Amino acid sequence: MFHRLGQFVVRRAWWVIAAWVVAMLAIVMTAPKVTSQTDESAFLPKHYESIQAAQLQERAFPSSFTPAALLLFERNDGQALNDADQASMDKVVKGLTDAHIPAVETVVPVDPKTSKSKDGKYALSMVAIDKTKMQSEEYTEAAKKLRSEGTKLADGSGLKFQVGGGAASALDQNESSGATDAIVMLGSLLLVILIVGVIFRSILAGILPVILSLAIAMPVSNGLIADAIKMFDLKSSPMTSAILIIVVLGVGTDYFLFLAFRYRERLRLGEDRKTAVANAVGRVGEAIASAAGAVAVAFAVLILSSLGMFTALGPALAIAVVATALVSLTLAPAVLAVIPSRGVFWPGKKWMQEPKNARFAALGRITGRKPGLVALVSGGVLLMLALAGVNYNGTYDLAGSSMPKGKESIVVEEKLMTAFSAGAADPSHVFLTSSGAKLNDAAIKDFADKLQGVPGVASVVAPTAEAKTISADGATGDFTVLLKDVPASNKAIDTIQKVRDTAHASAPSDSKALVGGVTAVYKDINTAMVHDYTLVFPIAALLIMIILGLQLRSVVAPWYLMASVGLGFGATLGATTLLFQNVKGEPGLMFMLPIFIYLFVVAIGTDYNILIIARLREEAREGRNPREAASEAVKHGGPTVAAAGFILAASFATFMLAGNVLFMELGFSLAFGIVLAAFVMAMFFTPALTALLGHRAWWPGHADSPDHGHGHGGGPAPLTGTHGVPEPAGRR
Repeated sequence: MFHRLGQFVVRRAWWVIAAWVVAMLAIVMTAPKVTSQTDESAFLPKHYESIQAAQLQERAFPSSFTPAALLLFERNDGQALNDADQASMDKVVKGLTDAHIPAVETVVPVDPKTSKSKDGKYALSMVAIDKTKMQSEEYTEAAKKLRSEGTKLADGSGLKFQVGGGAASALDQNESSGATDAIVMLGSLLLVILIVGVIFRSILAGILPVILSLAIAMPVSNGLIADAIKMFDLKSSPMTSAILIIVVLGVGTDYFLFLAFRYRERLRLGEDRKTAVANAVGRVGEAIASAAGAVAVAFAVLILSSLGMFTALGPALAIAVVATALVSLTLAPAVLAVIPSRGVFWPGKKWMQEPKNARFAALGRITGRKPGLVALVSGGVLLMLALAGVNYNGTYDLAGSSMPKGKESIVVEEKLMTAFSAGAADPSHVFLTSSGAKLNDAAIKDFADKLQGVPGVASVVAPTAEAKTISADGATGDFTVLLKDVPASNKAIDTIQKVRDTAHASAPSDSKALVGGVTAVYKDINTAMVHDYTLVFPIAALLIMIILGLQLRSVVAPWYLMASVGLGFGATLGATTLLFQNVKGEPGLMFMLPIFIYLFVVAIGTDYNILIIARLREEAREGRNPREAASEAVKHGGPTVAAAGFILAASFATFMLAGNVLFMELGFSLAFGIVLAAFVMAMFFTPALTALLGHRAWWPGHADSPDHGHGHGGGPAPLTGTHGVPEPAGRR
């Protein structure tokens, strides 16, 4: 099949190139515009209590004041605010009100009694922004205008003016995301061009995967993803774009290397350019397709996730991988077919000489001679690191972790927690609603007292008609609950569960209590993640095993291949936990990190296993015994795996340049995980286990048999040149 595909592409190379260019332009021009979601609650299904509480708030308090921005005032000299400062703050608030900033509904004046910190050094004004604009540019533009106009109004007053809150955080996240995208893009581009160029000692070879990935695969992927988001009403996360860059460029470079190494190998056997391209596709096409299928399936299964950020991210990455694989199997060979081979590898002069691969030959000999020892050592390293993962602790401060600490919204949040209370930045809300009579004062007081008694609760503000925290029909009350701990901390999440338990148990008869707010959202995200771990992971593993079984024609091999990537997952999580929690002293790792490690280490790590074991099977079919086949697979497949793994790991490492905790953790874990997948699992663990199992690895078939597929076994036919001429003698 893939040899026929290679022949078709070679014969119609210019038509294939033209078709891809036309398709790319059509997809890009017709793609809808997509807006990223920055509100964590938008990613949760409707049946979670925090979402039900938000819906109740909308119904019972349609005009309720939920501050979207917080204006923080302090003196430049750090002293307590005085009467003159109060006049200056009033001037700023009035000026912002008179500015009629689009989407800004209310700017609350600074109350001298209730809006100041206990030490009198800080004062707070709250701003309401139109809720319907939350996922539009107007929402963040309002925060931007508040900052610029407020700074002008405060100029010369001796006051420092800063803007925090949800809208400001969304603005800072968008700006940080753009900067991260640029850093990741630039760093990845330079790495790919430099490393691939050095590997092949060629300028064009270094540029080709970048052109194919970013000029064709990337815009095609973005367009198809936008269509899918609109068609299936999926969510879009700000981090998707940065991850997509790495996936398309990283996977595209991997598959280009798989093809280019085999293409050069065919040229060295004496084949002409077009025959070499066709035979390269025939030899490595199945491995690329199977690897892409495994990765795409692993990504796509996230559609079953409870969290909208993953139900969008998973299919988006799956689409990108499929598009990139199609480019690699059709456009890449078409380009190689029309460019003279000397041009592809210019200015290198020794590309036609078969290298000795001394290092990889030595590694192959070690694996072939002592597979038991190699499997024990490599597996032991993975297991030791995996054991460190038991100390993993998830944290939920997504906004704070995805931005540099110096961002204004983060600075404001930290000052609020210090000056007012740890939970002041994001109070929780308990909504008590009666299905019968109106709520009475006695019931409200008793319920508030019960909430106040929950350990970890700093204060409870009972609803009153004057504060408009009792609904118009008198049936629903909004109890504001300030927690003692930071809203995104694990202590606060534990407290909110106690608040829920107390609220549910203490609600009067014929009434119902719902707990909402950002901490409740984090609690529900935690519950959703547990659901995902127990559902998504097993289904993805099963589907990948089926793909591996079909590709390898074996029932046995998929089991130990998945065991190896499972160990790789645990080892990656363990190493990241050791570095960031034990060494750096972070309170925990971001809650979605295990999912991302699964996405890239398990999914993409399978690529390298597939490539090396496919080469091992090929060597066995040429008459070598299992140990010799393992040795030759490492010798000839090792350079490809090493090059691909090193480039992808280096690309992921560029995340660490973004300057925030989330991308530091993400960059290290994914880079380290890919290193393990390429240099430990694929290079040692997998071939060593295959050598130990011998022919049993291919049970119940005979995929390693020298005559497998050459008779009536249904396997691939012998490869020939583009005109039906048998391949030259020697290594095929």
